[in-house]
Amino acid sequence: MVNVRDYLKKRKERKEERGRISYREKIKSHKFTIFYRTILVLILLVAVGTALYIQWKNKIYTENTVVFSTQVHITQDSTLVPFSGYLLTYSKDGAGCMDIRGNAVWNQTFEMQNPIVDVCKNVVAIGDYNGRTIYVMNTSGVMGSITTSRPVRDFCVASNGVVAAVLDDTDATWIYLYDSQGKELVYFRTTMKDSGYPVNVSISPNGELVCVSYLFVDSGQMKSSVAFYNFGPVGKNNVNNYVSGYDYLNSVVPLTGFLDDRSMFAVSDDRVMFFSGSQKPLSVAEKLLADDVQGVYYGDESIGLIFNSTQSNSRFRLDVYHKSGELRQSIDFDLDFRDILFHDDQIIIYNESECRIYNSGGAEKYSGNFSKTVLLLIPQSSARRYMVVTPDSIDTIELK
Repeated sequence: MVNVRDYLKKRKERKEERGRISYREKIKSHKFTIFYRTILVLILLVAVGTALYIQWKNKIYTENTVVFSTQVHITQDSTLVPFSGYLLTYSKDGAGCMDIRGNAVWNQTFEMQNPIVDVCKNVVAIGDYNGRTIYVMNTSGVMGSITTSRPVRDFCVASNGVVAAVLDDTDATWIYLYDSQGKELVYFRTTMKDSGYPVNVSISPNGELVCVSYLFVDSGQMKSSVAFYNFGPVGKNNVNNYVSGYDYLNSVVPLTGFLDDRSMFAVSDDRVMFFSGSQKPLSVAEKLLADDVQGVYYGDESIGLIFNSTQSNSRFRLDVYHKSGELRQSIDFDLDFRDILFHDDQIIIYNESECRIYNSGGAEKYSGNFSKTVLLLIPQSSARRYMVVTPDSIDTIELK
């Protein structure tokens, strides 16, 4: 016999259980709906962002307009140098830094016969060939000065103000490291017999690695050596802080450089070499060159070598290598260029009246003329804006 009361009680419990299950399923379903909607929105945002980026990357500019101009006077004996978005001018009598509005940031007077300038990011070092004083400045002002005990033959500066200087002596050549205040950090002696004559010196942005190109004669044959010195903890236990090096027979290496703290390159008369390593740099690539190098330009990621072009409608060829040593592209052009700049995704080739801009893939983004005679072009933080220095003004132009 069925107990009605028990039956109704169990029926109520089953109904409540179904309600609880249904409620949990609704919550679960709602969560899944929100999750899938979120994923869909993210996919749409990524798709829109990608489309906008591709559109921006492939956008072709056809003209430039002056959005701001200020009058300045550039003396004929001044040399102009891009300086981390600012304008650096120097001559035998002194140096100065101006911002994009033509305002003087700092000025430094001196007397030099043959000024040498080296820039690393927002730091510059200025010294006199065969002199004994090197000034170190950044985009804010003077950091300090260095007085050497021997004549200066060459030097380079790091982004922290450390200077590596090649000093001449009667029977040897010395390489000194100084901080921006002139304090001697370390030094070592080189001779033709032991290492060769230092042709070029470069320093990493953090001031820890120094690369020296030596030229020497071994058994009647000319050789070049690219040597690396580590002035951090790793190099302390090595003689003269030497950590690695490579020799090249019948080759002259007049240029070495750092692209960042662990990527370096060297260019000789017959090859370009790439090295990598923040402690003990190793050779990672080497490319033999069939043509004579007409010029070398580089940025943070790439190095460009200029050759005479074999194309009938072009005068020059720019081979662009990634810091890994990979040849990324070759650009043939007929512009009689004043300078070539690597800035972010841009390769900028210009002279006094014309400018061409390519992206890192080699596609032409802009080709046009300037309305004034251009002495210097300096890219700004915006990809479309540039500081243009003319004989009597500093203009800010924008591509359209």
